Formats: sequence, structure tokens, C-alpha cells
Amino acid sequence: MLGMSANSVSYNDQGSVESGVDAAQENSNISSGSGGAAFSLFSADCKKNDDLKEMLENNKESLKLEAMKRIVGLIAKGKNASELFPAVVKNVASKNIELKKLVYVYLVRYAEEQQDLALLSISTFQRALKDPNQLIRASALRVLSSIRVPIIVPIMMLAIKESSTDLSPYVRKTAAHAIQKLYSLDPDQKDHLIEVIEKLLKDKSTLVAGSVVMAFEEVCPDRIDLIHKNYRKLCNMLVDVEEWGQVVIIHMLTRYARTQFVSPWREDAVFDENSEKTFYDSEEERRVEEPKTYVMDPDHRLLLRNTKPLLQSRNTAVVMAVSQLYWHLAPKHEISIVTKSLVRLLRSHREVQYVVLQNIATMSIQRKGMFEPFMKSFYVRSTDATHIKTLKLEILTSMANEANISTILREFQTYVKSQDKAFAAATIQAIGRCATDISEVTDTCLNGLVLLLSNRDETVVAESVVVIKKLLQTQPSQHSDIIKHMAKLFDNITVPMARASILWLMGEYCEHVPKIAPDVLRKMAKTFTSEEDIVKLQIVNLSAKLYLTNSKQTKLLTQYILNLGKYDQNYDIRDRTRFIRQLIVPNEKSGALSKYARRILMAPKPAPVLQSAFKDRDRFQLGTLSHSLNSHATGYLELSNWPSVAPDQSVRNVEVVEPVKEALAPALGKSKHRKSDEKFYSGSEEEEEEEGSSSEDSSSSSGESESESKSEENSDDSNKSSSSQSEKSSSESDTDKKKTQKNKKLQQQKPASKDRKLKNGKAANDKSRSGSESDSESSSSESSSESGSESELDSNSDSGTDQKRKTQSKTVQSKPVTKAEKKEVSLLDLDDFSPMPVATPKSSIMSPSLLSDLQGLSISPSASALQASSPVFVPETSHELLHRMTGKGLSAQYRFTRQPCIYGNSMVSLQLTLSNNSEQALENIHISEKSSSGQNIHRFSAIERLEPQASVTVSMGVDFNDSTQAANFQLCTKEDEFSVSIQPAVGELLLPITMSEADFTKEQGKLVGMNESSATITTTPENISSQSVNRNVVSAANLGVIPSNQENIHRFAGKTVSSGSLVLVSVALKDPDALITVNTEKTVIASMLLRQFKTALTNITP
Repeated sequence: MLGMSANSVSYNDQGSVESGVDAAQENSNISSGSGGAAFSLFSADCKKNDDLKEMLENNKESLKLEAMKRIVGLIAKGKNASELFPAVVKNVASKNIELKKLVYVYLVRYAEEQQDLALLSISTFQRALKDPNQLIRASALRVLSSIRVPIIVPIMMLAIKESSTDLSPYVRKTAAHAIQKLYSLDPDQKDHLIEVIEKLLKDKSTLVAGSVVMAFEEVCPDRIDLIHKNYRKLCNMLVDVEEWGQVVIIHMLTRYARTQFVSPWREDAVFDENSEKTFYDSEEERRVEEPKTYVMDPDHRLLLRNTKPLLQSRNTAVVMAVSQLYWHLAPKHEISIVTKSLVRLLRSHREVQYVVLQNIATMSIQRKGMFEPFMKSFYVRSTDATHIKTLKLEILTSMANEANISTILREFQTYVKSQDKAFAAATIQAIGRCATDISEVTDTCLNGLVLLLSNRDETVVAESVVVIKKLLQTQPSQHSDIIKHMAKLFDNITVPMARASILWLMGEYCEHVPKIAPDVLRKMAKTFTSEEDIVKLQIVNLSAKLYLTNSKQTKLLTQYILNLGKYDQNYDIRDRTRFIRQLIVPNEKSGALSKYARRILMAPKPAPVLQSAFKDRDRFQLGTLSHSLNSHATGYLELSNWPSVAPDQSVRNVEVVEPVKEALAPALGKSKHRKSDEKFYSGSEEEEEEEGSSSEDSSSSSGESESESKSEENSDDSNKSSSSQSEKSSSESDTDKKKTQKNKKLQQQKPASKDRKLKNGKAANDKSRSGSESDSESSSSESSSESGSESELDSNSDSGTDQKRKTQSKTVQSKPVTKAEKKEVSLLDLDDFSPMPVATPKSSIMSPSLLSDLQGLSISPSASALQASSPVFVPETSHELLHRMTGKGLSAQYRFTRQPCIYGNSMVSLQLTLSNNSEQALENIHISEKSSSGQNIHRFSAIERLEPQASVTVSMGVDFNDSTQAANFQLCTKEDEFSVSIQPAVGELLLPITMSEADFTKEQGKLVGMNESSATITTTPENISSQSVNRNVVSAANLGVIPSNQENIHRFAGKTVSSGSLVLVSVALKDPDALITVNTEKTVIASMLLRQFKTALTNITP
């Protein structure tokens, strides 16, 4: 399952399994003669243990080996083989490695039970710790740590210390497992064990990491100082650690991060491209922006970045661990990254579903919209167990809002009819919660619950009554009709809790139903003796309240009921009756309390709060046993609060002295000065080529940059971490190799590379001119590389590219360049500069091959043939965006204009009609800046005032990214906000183009194979004509009609609005069938278009 314990999984019992696997792997070459012996393993021979003893005492190694295989097989089947311990332990000193490994597997299992016999072999185990075979050494340590006798603690301690420095990572891993066993046997050894843990934490092997962190969590989880120097190493090796080790490390790093970094959830925290960019900018810019915005610690970002890939792990425990890490550590806008991975886990086993759903339920309470895109994944299936159904119901209820409540209530209507009575009752409670949370649907829910009162199932009726009672407490005066209806159904309701709830409502709101309440009391007086105790108590309460409000009609009834209650068998009812009598019936014995009877009994009661059962579970760390049980489990470690001020970052810096670098300084000097001059984004080949060429072609500028880089190198060497230095040394050697290869290539192809040299020479000049600016950038990049920032390239390449472009354009404007260089830049960087007239390049500057490539980039071969055209058909139908009832008088409709959008080439043009159906003017109608979906929306200008019964038409653009996913946004007025969504049809994501028939055939030939989708439909010949086919196709999709010489083939062409991908459609009429073919790179769009065309052409009319 998810491997839940108090905070993580246990490693103690892993060793025996590993040894068994290793033994099985090395003993795979079993002879054919062992088949009969293996078969005898399953026989019911009562004397087989005697045979095994004889085989173990035999002098032949083969018989002993066969006996041990059978004994290990018995253990694997769960049989008790402890009586063979004396015979097995005699073979512990065998020279046969296969036999010895099997003996150790047996001893690990029974050493704790047969401690006295195991102690006799201590000397053998100590000798085995020096064995050349790493598996024997590890097995010996494992057996030694399994003998739980205090007298051998010093021997175990010595063995663990020696094994922790073993050359084999497998033995060191076993030593980490033994630490936990020794600590549980003798806690006084804690200080010595911490020394071993500190040594093993520095281990660079991924095999050891998980085990030693588990030992750390068991022995000294509060010693955070041991993690400081190893934090970055653990983050970087996390992906390569085995799965259960990843779980332990992630939980430990979660606790560590909560003590070392400031909260990313602060109110002044700003997370956008600019805030990420400030981390990589110069020191001056960082100092200016730091007080204004929150900038995440590089080590904090390192942890989030290195755990993110593990969301794709096949191990559910790893995915759950990363999800809880993001939940507790990540900025709020990044937490949604884990949603897809958690939803994926719902396809797993029932046990996994249960734990994952519990965590999702806790998350959905605090962040309702987090799982809303995957709402259908939480719909209840008939095959789900009751506890799974209940959790899904809980999540759907937490997810409910004004936009999706109608869908959720429709789903709940089905659940109420379920044969699972407990689930049906839970659904009714969920409906009550929805009615409480969303005031717009309170009346609807109440009416639905009232209809359920006539249900045949008593459980459903009873739960409905209880929920109605809670809802009516919020506004009883408005729902007196419902109280009357419940009173009429009272005789048919038999569940005691439901009857008691109705009686309580009658008594509490008796003033709203003055005629019905006394009659109900009369009926209850007749059946008082046969009612349940909970109902009797409410009858007594009802009589007391009616006596105080309507004593004329109910005085005698009250006395009769009080007399019945006085002699009831239940002492609670007798006590309540005596108390009520003294309270409401004044006499000479009554005290001062009777004066306040009305204020006591008729006091207004606060309405009950219907809230989730998971409301208070967020106090526990997600994914732990304590969270699942909702109570503190043994060994649970609390997550600390975020520190108000960040502790010192330098504690995580690791100082490494590398004498090898000093010895090789002359040889590496050249690459060093080049590397130190690199900016943070120096991984691309382009910059390496620029630096290499500049050092060769412009000696003056390279000399300047060399002197600058040397000074930077000296100032930055003290701040480098071990990880960044190792990465730099490898990248330096790679750079030297590339440079050597490039020099050879330049010598061979000098004419063909003149143009590149010119560009690189210019880049070098620009670098020398930039001076202090490049110094500050390189110094900031050096300091940021301590946290392993090399992988940050992927997530921030866009901002780096933008920064490089700005620097280049600034240099071009400030310094005049030669004519040849200007031409070169304008040709190579077409996207980076404003359009300018391109002169014909000279042959001395540009090679013919490069010239032809550039011409191919600038002028498309079919550019003249493919031209945008006006739409053939524009639908006049409008779609409802906002209903006037939902919009409080404001209604909105939209339609697709099928014209190119003036706001952007990748946007779909829309026309919005806003109408004011209310009696008051609406002000400041606009679209909110924040949209819940990822589409880019061009908002229309705010409408300052819209008079009553007036309408206005505005245009807007939406970039749907060639997807039919709805664009969700907020349509706002001065006082209200309404969530709306525009769902595009796939045909509206296209723009028509025109081309010749020959071009159509040529382009269609390129889009074959997976880029081609086709379907055959049967049509009626008399209904088919060229006009009808064209009309139906262009009405279904915004395509252009291609003229065709063949009467039975109709061709249409278009392109996707966002990406400009070509979409070609052909309809070939073959009596009585029609073949529809769609060719495009967008396979999803092709399949949707094909389905739409099939429907349009099947329903064709003459």
C-alpha cells in the first residue's frame, strides 16, 4: 500500500528479503535432480524434518545445500523450522558460499528466538565480517544485529563502525539498518550511533542514502545540524535513490525545510516571471526588489524542483510523499502540480484509493478549486466500497460552488436511490451541507429533501428529516409550509430519530404553526407509552413549550403527559418530567426559576454548523498514519511552524579543497577563464562557440575578459559547493573537447565559416564593452550555482533568452557596427529585431549553403499559393454565456464571427452581446484580470454604464491553444462577479484558406499515415448534391472551398488559429457511400472534425 507508519516506512525487516533474493539469484543453476526434492517440499511426510537433519549432518556439500534450500522454502511458506536450528547453526562455518548464504538467511529469521545457540557462533560471525564476499559480510552483520542480547552490544557496536567504512555500499547499507536494531536494544549507545550516522550521511552512494536517513529518523530526528552539509547532496541524488528510500528522505526533508526557510505563503509574496528573474539578476537589482517581493531561497527551490519528477513514479507511496511535500512547502500557486498525479492513484487498489482520497479530502477543504477540473474522477461507481463512496462524496461536497452545484446535485439525486443505505444517508447529509454553504441553492435543496420524505425507505426519510431540521433553523419563518408538510407525514414516519426531530421542530417553532402543533401533541399523548425514549423526551419538551405559548388548548394534555412521564420506566424521562413540572407549573414550592421558564425553554438556539469531518485533520502532516486515524500515533513528528526570519544559508555550504586543480592549473587555465566568464545560462552550444571564437579572433577583448574573469574566479572560489565544482569540472573538460574539435573544423572549412566568425567576433566585442554589467551577472550566477542550479535552465530558459536578447539589442543600438555585420545580424536574428530592408548578401561574407537556408526560412515555397480567405459561411446562432436569473439581471450571449482576430493572430474572434434585463442601471461591466483557465484572453474595454433594458455588443479574443477546453473567466459588474465559460466547437478553431487543386493534392500527400483520418458513411443518393455537401461542411467547420475539376470529390482547406497547422478535408462521393478524409498534424482535432462531419453529412437534407 502506501507504506504508512508514523512518519515513514520501516527498514528493519528488509535485510532478510534481500539476502533471500541474492541467494536465489546465485543459486539459479539448480540441477535437474533437485526437482524431486523440491516436490517433496509440498508432501505431508511427517518425518521430513528428520531427513533434513540427516542431510545437514552429512559430509556431502550437495546434500547440505539441498537441505538448506528446502528449509528456506519451508520458511517462505510460513512453516515453523525452528527445531532445525542446532543442525543448521553447525554449518555456519561452511566454506561453500551458497550454503553459507542460505544458513545466514535462516539465522536472521530465528536468531532472536534461539539466542543461546546463536551466541555460540559469535566468533564465526566476527570472522565472516572480514570475508572477501560482500554478501557474506552483510549477512553476518545482519545476523549479528538480530541477536538481541545486551551482552553483545559492544561487539555489535564495533561491527557497525567497521562496516560503516566498508568499500561495498551494500555492506554500508546493512550497517545503517543495524543502527536502528542496536538503538532499540540499548538506547544508551545513542551518542556513538550518531557519530556513525554522521559519517554515513556523507556517503555518496544512492544505495546507502535511504537507509541512513531512516536510521537518522529513528535515532536522532531532532539533530537537524547533521543534515545541513548534506542537504544539497540528498536533493540532487533523490531521483536515483530506490523507492522506499525516496519516501523516507522526502519526509525528512519536509521537516527540515519547515525549520530552515521562510514561508512562501506570506501576504506580500509575489510569484511571477519577474520574481523568478530577480533571483538571477545582478546584485543591484536584487537589493532594490528584495524589500518589495518575496524571493524563494535557492535551496528551497532546489528541493521543489528535484522532487517534481517523482510525481511520475510508479510507487504510490513516493507520489503521496511528494504531494504532501508540495502541500506543506510549495507556494500556493504551485500546489496544483500534484493534482494529476493524485488523481492517477485513484486507479489503483482499494486500499490505496482510501488513503489518497483521505488526503484529497483534506486538501479540497482548503483549496476548493484545486481538483475541480477532475471532478468526474470523484463520481461514485457502483463497484466502490462504502468507505470509498463516502470519501468521494465528501470531496464532491467540498468542491461544490455556484458554478458546478447543479451538476453535483444531479449526481447526488442518483446516489440517494442507492441500495447502500449508509451511503444514501451520507448523500442526504451532503445535500444539507451544500444547502448551507451555497445560499443560492438552499431552497432547491430543501424542496428536494421534502420530496424525499415520501420515499419508501425509512433510512432516507429519517435522514431527510434530520437534515431539514438543521436547515430550517437558519430561517424558520420562511418555511412554515415545510413544517406543516412534515407534520402531515408524521404518522408514516417510524424511525425514532426522525420522529424526535419533527417534534422538536414543532415545539421550537410552535408560534409559526399554532393550529397544527396542539393536534400533534394530542396524537402523541395517545401513543406516549409505546414510543422510544428519545421520542418521549421530545414529547415532554413539546408539551412544556405549548403550555407556555397556548395554555388554553394544551393545559390538560400537558398534565396528562407529565403524569405519564412521572411513572415511566426510564429515569431520564422521570427526571425530565419532574423538572418540567416544577418549571412551568407555579406553586408555593416553586423557586425563583419558574419566573424565567419561558426564557429558558423558548430561548433562540444557534443554528447548527454542518461541516466536514476532515475539517480539523489539517493539523497532521498529510500521508501519515496520524492523519489517516485523525489522532496522534506513536512516533509522529510534528511539522514545525515556518520561522519568521530565515536562518543562515551558509550552513549548507560545503568547503572542498581540491589539490588536483592546483596541480593542473596551467593545463586548465584557458578553460577556467572561459568558464568563469560564462553567465548562468551557459549550457548552450551557442555561447560556448561565441566564447571560443572570441578568444581566437579578438585578442584584445579576450585579454580584457581574461583578466576580469580571473579576478572573479578568485573572489568566487570560496563560495562554491562540491556539487557545483564537480559539475563545472566536467563541463570544463567537455568545453575543451568541443573547442579542440572546433579548431580542427575551422582549419578544414575556413571559407564556409567566415560568417560565423564575424558574428562571434561581434559577440566578443559586445562582451568587452559590457564591462561591469557582465561582471555582476557572472558573479551572481556563480553564487546561485551553489544550489545545483544547473537544472534550473529547463524551467527558466525563456527568461534567460529574453535577457540575452535585451543585451544584444542594447549593444546594437549603442555602438555603430560595420555594414557587413549589420547585414549578418539582421538575417540571423529575424525574430529579435524590428523589420528592416534586407540587402543581398555578398558571397565573400556568406556561404551559398547558408544563403539558401536563410532564404528558405524567410520565404515559404508555398506562401504565394496558400492565402487566407474570407469565411464561406458565418452562423448567426448565439450561445448563452450568462442567464439573466444567474446574472441578477445581466445576460450575455456570444457567437463566433469566423473572422481573423484583430487582437492577435492566435486568437479566435468572438462577439459578445450584453443585455441589462433589470430595472436598475448596471455599472462597470468588465472581465476580471484573473481567469481560472490557462487560455490567453483579450478583454473588452469596461462598460461604464448600461441602462435598463439596453444592450451593447463588444468583441473579444480568446486563444484556445487549438483545444476545445472551455475558457473560464469572471464577468463582473460593480457589485457582483459571475463565473462563465465559453466552450468552442472544434470547427470554430479554424480559419479558411484558399489554394489550387494541385497544391491541395501536394500538401495532402505530405500529411499521410498518422496524420490522416477517414471514415465512410452511407448517404441517400437523391439527397446528395454539391451544394448540400459544401453547405453542410462549411457550416460545421470554418473552412474554405477548393475548386475541383471532379464532380464527385469536394475539397476544403483551412488552418488552425493558434498554431497555423494545415487542415485539409476531402469528401469523395461513391454511390451509395461517401468517404470523408481529414489530413492534419493535429490528430485530436482530426478525429473530432471527422465525427462532426459524419453527423452533418448523415443528416443531410435535399
